[in-house]
Amino acid sequence: MRKLSATHKIRRTLRPRDSAYHPQNPNYKWFVLGNVMLGTFMAVLDATIVNVGLPKIMASFGVGLSTIEWVITGYMLAMAAMLPTSGWLADRFGYKRVYFWGLFLFTFGSMLCGISSNETMLISSRVIQGLGGGMVQPLGMAIILREFPVKQRGVALGFWAISAAASVSFGPLIGGYLVDNFSWQLIFDVNIPVGIIALALTIIIQREFINKAVRKFDLTGFISVIIFLPVLLYALSEGNASTNAEGWTAPYILACFAISAIAFVVFITRELTTDYPLLDLRLLVDRNFGLANVVIFIFSIGMFGSTFLLPLYLQNAMSYTALQSGAVFLPVGIIQGLMSPIAGLISDKSNPKIPIILGIILLAISLYINSDLSFLTERPYVMSSLYLRGFAMGIMFTPLNQISLLTIPHDKMAQASSITNTIRQIGGSIGVALLTTVLTARISFHSQVYGESVLPRSQEFSNVIHHITFFVQQHVGSSLPTAIQQAKYLLLSNISNQAFIQGINDDFLLAAIITVLGVLPVISMKTKKKNAPGQFKTQKQ
Repeated sequence: MRKLSATHKIRRTLRPRDSAYHPQNPNYKWFVLGNVMLGTFMAVLDATIVNVGLPKIMASFGVGLSTIEWVITGYMLAMAAMLPTSGWLADRFGYKRVYFWGLFLFTFGSMLCGISSNETMLISSRVIQGLGGGMVQPLGMAIILREFPVKQRGVALGFWAISAAASVSFGPLIGGYLVDNFSWQLIFDVNIPVGIIALALTIIIQREFINKAVRKFDLTGFISVIIFLPVLLYALSEGNASTNAEGWTAPYILACFAISAIAFVVFITRELTTDYPLLDLRLLVDRNFGLANVVIFIFSIGMFGSTFLLPLYLQNAMSYTALQSGAVFLPVGIIQGLMSPIAGLISDKSNPKIPIILGIILLAISLYINSDLSFLTERPYVMSSLYLRGFAMGIMFTPLNQISLLTIPHDKMAQASSITNTIRQIGGSIGVALLTTVLTARISFHSQVYGESVLPRSQEFSNVIHHITFFVQQHVGSSLPTAIQQAKYLLLSNISNQAFIQGINDDFLLAAIITVLGVLPVISMKTKKKNAPGQFKTQKQ
């Protein structure tokens, strides 16, 4: 009996499910989480690291902004086209397989970007990156939600949010350092080793999951959405382009909006009437999921639309370098990453609407703080708003993701994730276009107002010019006629700078107002509270 017991014990220790990578092992889901966090970090990092390298890329290829902006736009368009498709691909071919090929395309595209010899090759390579990123981001979240039980989703999503937060924080900093000290190619090459590791871990760790009830492919929905999203984003990106002298009223811009609107109507009609939709928009009927996506859309307009404002202010008005302006965002991701797991724990044990509403209000306050900037604003004042912003996003996103998916079936997770990411992409694009348009209009307005206040024949104007002329003569050594012209130029430059800063302030104020509107749909959400061990009761809060 002893011999049999010993043999039985040895066999028990060698069972496959005792391996940490076996799905029945309690630690398996945490290994999957780590694998997905690595892929998410890489995908989100590339969305933030490239911006600081654009000036060097322009100089390297000898092209203008109207051409090089497609390095960003091409990536966005490819990702927008893949986001609604990734859910069907995962259901049809398997989550692990599609996630793997998304990582592969992203890594392969990064390699091509690093060896690009001209702008055409670089833009084409960025499109390949976008196709991969459009698979990795939504499927990563869906895989996590499938593997973790409801009671642990808050913590899991909190840790997953760390990877995205770290990318947002370290992206501009890493990009600025690599560009300033080495070459712009390295901002793409850094993805290659990380991508190879992520690919290997995906093969080793993840189990395959294929939805047996996969629906037919919605070709009409696919064609309409790949027309709607890219054409819309193209129109939004070109509306304020330097090559577009007619602005938003240009015939091709209006034509793009018209085509996009028609495609959007076709897409919505098709998705709501077919039995096999590409994006199951009926999920938006779910109260929590629908309202959460309204919050995400509002947040994306206000937050992502305003993310380009602070670097513009720091570099153009305060003369920061790209590395210096990127470094100020470092605390945002760190604070967000630290707070996300804590917010997940809190939302698991209490009403998740509380941290969501608090996060939205604090985020709006941080944007409002930035609406009072000047050319004398000190760094601690700027950083205080960013500390608050990181804290707000840290306590907001994890509970929002958790509450939005409470009643979504497991086999609909990929669909739900695709819808959420698509709405976030559209909201962010609309926000950039909206706030850029408002910025241009407000700078023109304030320039006119300040210009009218300068009366060349007034005594105040003469006194100011006299003092500036004396300063220029003393410190520059210019002759009197030259010093007078330089004094007038300095005065006009100051007026222009003041108008620019005031336009930035107006944009931040608008972003704060838009953001605070996100509180309204949160109030109408429902949460689940424990009624007894193992039982839940849906209760309206």
